Amino acid sequence: MDKEAGIAGLIERFADLPDARVEGRTDHDLLDIVVLALCAVMSGAEGWDDIEDWGREREAWLRRYLGLRNGIPGHDTIRRVFEILSPMELERRFDTWMGEVCPAVKGRVIAIDGKALRGSARSERGLRALHQVSAYAADYGLTLGQRTCEEKSNEITAIEELLPALALKGAVVTIDAMGCQTAIAAQITAGGGDYVLAVKDNQPHLAEALRDFFATLNAPGHCRRQVSLHETLDKGHGRIETRRCTAVGELDWLDLLGLKARWSRLVSVACIESTRDLGGKISTEQRYVISSLPADSRRILHAVRAHWGIENRLHWVLDVSFGEDASTIRKGNAPQNLSLLKKIVLNLIRLDTADKTKTSLRLRRKRAAWKDDVRIRILGFTSQ
Repeated sequence: MDKEAGIAGLIERFADLPDARVEGRTDHDLLDIVVLALCAVMSGAEGWDDIEDWGREREAWLRRYLGLRNGIPGHDTIRRVFEILSPMELERRFDTWMGEVCPAVKGRVIAIDGKALRGSARSERGLRALHQVSAYAADYGLTLGQRTCEEKSNEITAIEELLPALALKGAVVTIDAMGCQTAIAAQITAGGGDYVLAVKDNQPHLAEALRDFFATLNAPGHCRRQVSLHETLDKGHGRIETRRCTAVGELDWLDLLGLKARWSRLVSVACIESTRDLGGKISTEQRYVISSLPADSRRILHAVRAHWGIENRLHWVLDVSFGEDASTIRKGNAPQNLSLLKKIVLNLIRLDTADKTKTSLRLRRKRAAWKDDVRIRILGFTSQ
């Protein structure tokens, strides 16, 4: 990962953001406002008032790097700018920046998943929560891109729009059942990637075929199949969880059902059986996936488990550490833009390999707020 080039390029990418404000009637430069907000969010700011207050406290420091021709903008100005700033333009620059930071993910897992911005819902006005689809480099803990949609049902379109922005060659893309679509599988393979797609009842014929096949796999009276098996065991907090992956590459039975040809480069299917023992209470769950990878149970199970990391290391972090679910910002483009700033901050902190301490994200953000040298290091600014 090219940390230095990537961070240096971030501010450069922002420099040509289209300004939707009336030309000649602006008191503050757009780049100043965006960089101010980025620094404030890194330092713990959660809303427009916080950003303004932090800026006024750190104005002397900010002037080392920004023009600030009329000082620190007020919170209303900051709010209005983020309400009209094009999220598509901001996302494109984010995509380009991450392409510089993390140009190659060959053999690595890119997890794609959707998340609701729950605080953006307005039931009294009939407005549902906005949804975002994020691409996450699981092995690096970095967000590679995001797209926003108005409804969960539109996540398929958002995935289709996000995929071309990603460097897919050699990567393994994992998506939950919502993204288990023939067009999406074709997009991934056309981009040089492989896929592991969860199968549920939104693909009813395929889901039924997989359940029936694995229920009778190598049972007496049925055709013997070569299988790949891999099992993991996790213990902790009074819980014992066993995951057993069974992968099969002989798919003639699926071809006979007229289902195989619909999926681009489909070469294997797998069942992941999870057995959880929690204080003597045992529960079992089966999940099914289809994949363009060979029938390698170890590799497929790794991809599936890496996908679960997007919930713990991205969605959960955004909600708990950045208060994303609690945010009630809804108007205009502000929710999408502020959410992307949070992901940029999270990426910057995780790219800060100079911090060798195993401290929490909360404490690292506090250090960025308290100490100029820490903030400078994370942002990649040159000390002045």
